[in-house]
Amino acid sequence: MSGSAQADHHDAAPTPTPPASAAGPPAEPSGTASPWARRVPGTLLGCLTAPLGLAYLLGACTLLAPLLLWPGTRPRARGALAAGARRLAALERVRRSVFFGDTFPRHHAADDRRILRYLAHRTYAGLLCGIVVALLAVGCVLAGVLIAGVLRGSLGPGELLTQALLGGVLLFLDIQGLNAVASLDARLARACFGPSDRELLQLRIEELATSRAAVVQAVDTERRRIERDLHDGVQQRLVALAMLLGRARRRGEPTAATHDDLLAQAHAEATGLLTQLREVAWRVYPSALDSLGLRDTLDEVAQRCVLPVHIAYDVPAQLPQAVRTAAYFVVSEAVTNATKHSGASAVHVHLRLHDGTLAVRIEDDGAGGADPHGSGLTGLRSRVTALDGRLDLISPAAGPTVLTAHIPCPAHP
Repeated sequence: MSGSAQADHHDAAPTPTPPASAAGPPAEPSGTASPWARRVPGTLLGCLTAPLGLAYLLGACTLLAPLLLWPGTRPRARGALAAGARRLAALERVRRSVFFGDTFPRHHAADDRRILRYLAHRTYAGLLCGIVVALLAVGCVLAGVLIAGVLRGSLGPGELLTQALLGGVLLFLDIQGLNAVASLDARLARACFGPSDRELLQLRIEELATSRAAVVQAVDTERRRIERDLHDGVQQRLVALAMLLGRARRRGEPTAATHDDLLAQAHAEATGLLTQLREVAWRVYPSALDSLGLRDTLDEVAQRCVLPVHIAYDVPAQLPQAVRTAAYFVVSEAVTNATKHSGASAVHVHLRLHDGTLAVRIEDDGAGGADPHGSGLTGLRSRVTALDGRLDLISPAAGPTVLTAHIPCPAHP
């Protein structure tokens, strides 16, 4: 699996690694602070940046209005308007990332129209949030006045109950308003700084098309390798076997080898031919994978390898057939490459099923330097990617080489 000679060797990224690059829901900050300890100041800061956006839109539109109306100067004026809007939107993006832990794809760039629309909507949402926060502050002041009146004894029980019920209802409505405005702010940020639903669908279509083309190419490559194995290996041995049998039939031919020697050579050649045929059949598809299961099939791979192969199998459930096949070929190809190219003394294989994903990890202690673009690894990446999986390779020059595959594993009866 390692070594500079390795040509038979994955981010997963658009493999295009799949997809994982698309923007998803905002992620919580990974720090130790409570989410609310970040969100409250982030929300208040958003209330302060909203007037700045409003002032910019009003001022810039007023100054650029004559240029925006004239067709000849409209494109440059619109570009100038969008340039300032992008700077303000960049501040909002930083605010969402720092205080709310949002993650957005770096490669995604919104057009000018989306930026301007976001800034206008963000200004409205920020001002609305400011009004809700102001009402909450007024409610806190009134609550303080109510408490002071209770302490002075100027409020009767009936009036106190009425004020408490009214204040509780208003507090509930105010908190719900804050939640609604916060959700609106998050949706606006995702719509501007992350791909839209249409873009995500287009990206998924492109990934599926790329994956399909890669699978077709991998199948053609595998067919060519099988043809090469049959032509250069099995066919040559069959020719040699036929020649030995032909010489054995011509007993009168003067030769140094006796008739029994020729039959012994033919028998040895036939035995080697059967072994090579089994090797080719196993590379095409091992029938033991269906009859014995993945674990026993991998044990046979370990027994057939000249290197010590240590397998840790932590998969309590039955795997779907496609997942079993992909996992087998990942392990088989990695072990074969480690044997041929790495100079390793041992190979460690670990399979673990967790949260609906099968993780396959193969590590050898060889020289490293595996080629991530080798034909073997490219075929494995295509096979794993076709199942919406991911293949990662770490192979520094001094080793070790670690090949990891993450394959989604849907529920299987």
